Amino acid sequence: MARPYVAADVESGMTGGLVMETELKELLEYLAKALVDNPDEVRVDSTETDTTVVLELNVAKEDIGKVIGKQGRIARALRTVVKASAVKNGKRAIVEIVD
Repeated sequence: MARPYVAADVESGMTGGLVMETELKELLEYLAKALVDNPDEVRVDSTETDTTVVLELNVAKEDIGKVIGKQGRIARALRTVVKASAVKNGKRAIVEIVD
């Protein structure tokens, strides 16, 4: 398991591209698993460029509504939290919910 994120890492410059991508991936996976009925079927795939991290969230068919929520509110909240974490590290995050 990866070492937990520590605020001192940003100050010391220890955060790297792969580390940040992994942290965002773990954050989204943790949040999604808390929402769904089948947490074992949650999978997050990621792709990173110089300035952007694209995270694809895959869940079971019957759980897709739970991660989207009424009028997309849960999906918007997930995107907001992940984007806030990415911006803190100078990156842009895109969360895609794959059905």
